[in-house]
Amino acid sequence: MPAQDPLRATFVAILKQLNRAESRHEGDSTEQALELGEIQSRLSDFWAVKNGSARIPLAVGLLLRNGMIEVAGDSDYSWQRQRDVATRYQITVTGKQFLMEALEKSDRVG
Repeated sequence: MPAQDPLRATFVAILKQLNRAESRHEGDSTEQALELGEIQSRLSDFWAVKNGSARIPLAVGLLLRNGMIEVAGDSDYSWQRQRDVATRYQITVTGKQFLMEALEKSDRVG
């Protein structure tokens, strides 16, 4: 089996986190998106981040430019987070399609 591309694997990991946040907090738009720091924290033990072959801010920027994620609303005060909220990101339909295709490919037996 060929080695996994660290950047692509990081894209998938980020999209999984954003999709999970959206699903878990359906109907609460404030909580359906994640800040960069939250994404970094959730993926701190991810293999591509841990070994230095992928950087979360770069991956988020590339996902944003390719329309797989988007900036969510204004940066407001969040009573859930008990502070001002920084730029938050959420998954788009294009991101969900990419994620589904990536997951389908990884589930296939060669």
